[in-house]
Amino acid sequence: MAVYTKVSAEDIAVFLSRFDAGTLVSAKGIAEGVENSNYLLETTKDKYILTLYEKRVDPADLPFFIALLDHLAKHDCLVPPMIPDRDGQKIHQLCGRSACLITFLPGVSVSHPTKAQAEATGRALGDMHRALTDFDMERRNSLDHDGWRALAEQCGPEQLDEIAPGLSPAIAQELDYLDEHWPHDLPRSAIHADLFPDNVLMLGDRVTGLIDFYFSCTDVRAYDLAVTHAAWCFSEDGTAFDDQLSKALIAGYESAFTLSEAERKTLPLLARGAALRFLLTRAFDWINTPADALVTRKPPQAFLNRLQFYQAHPEIFTI
Repeated sequence: MAVYTKVSAEDIAVFLSRFDAGTLVSAKGIAEGVENSNYLLETTKDKYILTLYEKRVDPADLPFFIALLDHLAKHDCLVPPMIPDRDGQKIHQLCGRSACLITFLPGVSVSHPTKAQAEATGRALGDMHRALTDFDMERRNSLDHDGWRALAEQCGPEQLDEIAPGLSPAIAQELDYLDEHWPHDLPRSAIHADLFPDNVLMLGDRVTGLIDFYFSCTDVRAYDLAVTHAAWCFSEDGTAFDDQLSKALIAGYESAFTLSEAERKTLPLLARGAALRFLLTRAFDWINTPADALVTRKPPQAFLNRLQFYQAHPEIFTI
């Protein structure tokens, strides 16, 4: 459960008094997500999301996230902007954390996506990338290719091998390969960088919202598609690849924003990088999450399986 900071109903009511958002009726912690504390609020006026920023989210990055969401909303992308209070402020303090009140979007995240849902998600990602072609703010990707080796070192070889025998040398070998081949000349833009199924809201086959932009940053644009591919096109444990979801996701993306030939050729490599990135962050969290933390650790093996699949099957991106 992703509630690291407990907030009383009384404190939430005081927080809401700064906004034209009605009075509090109910507040419920949201189990999804692992980075921040999230509450679903129902007031006499509407529903809202209250987010308190924890762990990896630097408060100094919040203006970037706010500007990004505002930009996307103005371009009719389905995202949840942060709501200003009566003085126009969007960033607040609550229980010692930076906090924002966020627009509630209807829909649910799917655990077993269909071909139509994957296509709709690809299209929504393409629409987002098209809208961001004139977005000028930048934020460094703190979990980009340049930081993966340091992250592996923080995990430690012995701890990695406790997760899976031989994991440490396998990661070292992949890091060497990616260091040698990682692209430096592909188009860059702001990207979501974490578009897993639980960050996409849907009603039926229709996308109603892209959420949780707290890994968003400036990086290789096609890498965003690779991350989404790794998240959507496999079983949860990474042992089964769905070629129909893969084709639908990419086709949906290209219906909104066309990949260049260079981007398409590099997708197999970018997908390996995406799998390694989530393997490393899951391994780090697996090793370092306190036993009493109210969050379920996600098994790193699921992304080792994806990485091994991408290594063996670069042809899957050929349509």
